[in-house]
Amino acid sequence: MAQPFAVEDTIGGRILSIETGKLAAQASAAVTLRYGDTVVLVTTCVSPQPREGVDFLPLTVDYEERLYAAGKIPGGFIRREGRPSEEAILTSRLTDRPLRPLLPKTWRREIQVVITVLSTDRENDPDTLAIIGGSCTLGMSEVPFEGPVGACHVGYIDGQYVINPTMPEMANSTLDLVVASSKTAVVMVEAGAKEMPEDIITGAMKLAHEANQKLIAMQEKLIAAVGKIKETAPPAFGNDELKAEVERILAGRVWDALNFATKAEREPKLSILKAVLLEQLKDKYPDNEILAAFDNVIRYALRTHILKYGTRANNRPLTQIRQLSCDVGLLPRVHGSGLFTRGETQALSITTLGSARDEQQLDGLGISESKRYMHHYNFPPFSTGEVKRVGSPGRREIGHGALAERAILPVIPPEEDFPYTIRVVSEIMSSSGSTSMASVCGSSLSLMDAGVPIKAPVAGISMGLVTGDNGEWVVLTDIEGMEDNYGDMDYKVAGTIDGITALQLDIKLKGVSLEMLEKAMWQSRETRLFILESMRGAIAQSRSELSKYAPRMYKMVIDQDKIGTVIGPGGKTIRSITDESKATIDIAPDGTVIIGAVDEASAKKAMRMVEDLTREIKSGEVFTGKVVRIMNFGAFVELLPGKDGLVHISELENHRVDKVEDVVKIGDEITVKVIEIDSQGRVNLSRRALLAPPEGGNQEGNAPFRPHNQQPSGGFSNRPRF
Repeated sequence: MAQPFAVEDTIGGRILSIETGKLAAQASAAVTLRYGDTVVLVTTCVSPQPREGVDFLPLTVDYEERLYAAGKIPGGFIRREGRPSEEAILTSRLTDRPLRPLLPKTWRREIQVVITVLSTDRENDPDTLAIIGGSCTLGMSEVPFEGPVGACHVGYIDGQYVINPTMPEMANSTLDLVVASSKTAVVMVEAGAKEMPEDIITGAMKLAHEANQKLIAMQEKLIAAVGKIKETAPPAFGNDELKAEVERILAGRVWDALNFATKAEREPKLSILKAVLLEQLKDKYPDNEILAAFDNVIRYALRTHILKYGTRANNRPLTQIRQLSCDVGLLPRVHGSGLFTRGETQALSITTLGSARDEQQLDGLGISESKRYMHHYNFPPFSTGEVKRVGSPGRREIGHGALAERAILPVIPPEEDFPYTIRVVSEIMSSSGSTSMASVCGSSLSLMDAGVPIKAPVAGISMGLVTGDNGEWVVLTDIEGMEDNYGDMDYKVAGTIDGITALQLDIKLKGVSLEMLEKAMWQSRETRLFILESMRGAIAQSRSELSKYAPRMYKMVIDQDKIGTVIGPGGKTIRSITDESKATIDIAPDGTVIIGAVDEASAKKAMRMVEDLTREIKSGEVFTGKVVRIMNFGAFVELLPGKDGLVHISELENHRVDKVEDVVKIGDEITVKVIEIDSQGRVNLSRRALLAPPEGGNQEGNAPFRPHNQQPSGGFSNRPRF
């Protein structure tokens, strides 16, 4: 085992240390990172032989959450970690995205980066440690990696930027920005924000890029000390003779095939060209080499036309958005629905409202235990006209769903104003570029159609980039699938009319400048406002009433001392309320009660029952209740569930009563008035006080009624207390 070697520096006011040589000695490279009491092990392994039959870089990043890191035992019957949580999948993607562009595209030996969280203090987020560790181990390994990269969070708290705020501090931040960058350029951006202005976010990016230079210097020191000798990447395929023949055969025909408005029109034309090439060159070159050369010709034609003439396929200008269409209320029984169409990209979003018990419980390493707003994204094969296996969502679907969720979350009403759990599902009906941003727009439409009082609608757009050999570059608005495939950047920007709520940057270059990102962000603002205006034409604001099929939720607050009364022994009381009213009841420790039902009558019935259990009876109030018990000195009447009062025999009638049974029987309903509540909380009632005086005005009664505390020994003061 190699001798341990460590580096450390102060980042965000706390010590970050990176150590190697102590753990996982058989990996190609391994480091342990510690930040506060958060400890992460990152390893990289490289297979000795190329993977057969692949034409892409076989990089895998796995983020492994171990619940022991937070002092937790996993739930369920098995009591061990199972499939990765959503947070683990998102962190795997977050780590992969800045590393992949810096690896050689021709590398065919499998690379696996495994991040294992060994300890977490729930203050220092392990996600940026995963990026730093992945960069460091790739730099130490034999793989030709063009790093290192640093990564950090930037918050915006009380008008000030904060590098790597703690997770509790982030709860008070209006911005959570993650930037990964190399020495010279930004490689990856991910952000959630509360309607932040573009200039604030641009400033945060610059600060993060500067902070990352410390992290890069730490890695360079460690790599120089213990790094392996780098291997040479395989050369890129290049056959000048084949390229010349492909260009000769396709001369003048490529742009004619590309210059159509829709994918449905372009694809048949490109397929014909492909078939012509394969037929004419099949005896001289392998099919895969012919198709690779064809792809390069298409790439060159598209990019050259954009840079030279400033227009895209079908002559769309660089800043023009495709045709938009917005609809709401398409589905009759769901709680809300919205359809957003942009060119050939189409998202159908459906909103479902539920009670507090429908919140998603989180069994992970973060500080959040549950969430009440969820967005899920589905990408069926028919959306691209393909035949594929339909299964559980993959990393891409989970990532796109989380991005849209982050974009919408800042406008979701707080639970105290809207006590519902909210789930939105975006079904991608057709895909040709930026379906994730289409799902943001569709979700806003759907939420407003459902009557969710969102703060403001949110729209999103994807910005692209094409660069040239001489330093020239242009930013594209609303990239479609072909431009995403052959372009250099996919920069997703979502927000309201007032500011940005989410960002996500993916690139194919080794990095992009802050100038490029700033231009793309401001250019996206104009488009976002245009989309929001189009959405407003379909629905201007949230509907004033919920769908009749949505549950009715009501909130009330009871005294904390009364929680046990509502629940009852072993939950007996609350079960009887839910059984009788057909409503759901959720009680928080602070006394907040959320009552929900499929109809308003059931919800209000449950509310009355809870109110009756928790209200205080006051002297002078009038009740109608059932006689539940008869004694020789009077009758007990149930005023509220579990609360009885005594009508003394002298208070039953406006004349003398010999036997209680002469006036009332068990089960009778009578109206009574509260005339006294004694020091022990016992309630004395009178029926006589509500009766008209007898004719003649003389009211002959029994012996005068004495309150409980004045009863003679052996009298009804010995009745059971209530």
